[in-house]
Amino acid sequence: MYIDANTIILAASLLGAISALIGAIIAVYKVIENNNRQNEAIKAIQKEQTIICYGLKGALQGLIEQGCDGPCKEALTMLDKHLNKGAHNANL
Repeated sequence: MYIDANTIILAASLLGAISALIGAIIAVYKVIENNNRQNEAIKAIQKEQTIICYGLKGALQGLIEQGCDGPCKEALTMLDKHLNKGAHNANL
């Protein structure tokens, strides 16, 4: 078999196409893995924020029971509305 310039060019173009395809597959895989890591981090942050909100709710209720009115009641009402809205949106 004789190897001429056209054979070399054909082999190089085939090798380039295969390399590009493998590179694209690796890039898509990395994007999916990064997205999964971000989703896990977001879930952890949401769980932490939920705990903080319920702690804040308890503190506001304690202040209201101690006789602090005005801004505490408004803040508790707004927090209750926010938590209720979040609970209903999470089920969708």
